[in-house]
Amino acid sequence: MDMLAEAFGALAVVLNFIGYRQNRVERYLVVSAFALLSVSIHFFMLGAMAAGIGTILASIRNIVALRFRGKRILALFVAANIGFFLYEWFVLQHDAMIIVAYASSLIFTVGSIMLRDAMKLRQWFLLAEVLGLMYAISVGSIFGTVFNVSNLFSIITKLLTERRRSAREAALQGQSKD
Repeated sequence: MDMLAEAFGALAVVLNFIGYRQNRVERYLVVSAFALLSVSIHFFMLGAMAAGIGTILASIRNIVALRFRGKRILALFVAANIGFFLYEWFVLQHDAMIIVAYASSLIFTVGSIMLRDAMKLRQWFLLAEVLGLMYAISVGSIFGTVFNVSNLFSIITKLLTERRRSAREAALQGQSKD
């Protein structure tokens, strides 16, 4: 079963790579939803319930976000995350590492629904990806780890590119004033 679980993880990495290269938000959300569904199956097969729930909620959130956004949608997904966390913590009595997985999921949820500035969104997601990486490593997920590392690499690369572009624009504006 571990081989099948890792196959779903590998599929998630490939789909995520494709998703990040989409030029339209709608296409990104759809491809990303399938990547998240695949990584969710991967985590469930590894017995990592918190990550499985967080990523399936993210997959559903991406599909919902194609048509609906706002505070009610945010409240619904935050409540779902908290509800599943409380169930795992109090009923199933899973260990404290689930806090890391649910914190990552909540950061992604709030950021993806409420933030519209791409730079702020990437900065917000940086923390969520680090938390996701910590959880993936803790449960021994090879492709979950690769998934998070590739996302971190993409985010950091884009943040650095944006910083350089902003610096060039500021320098050009400074020269035009002279």
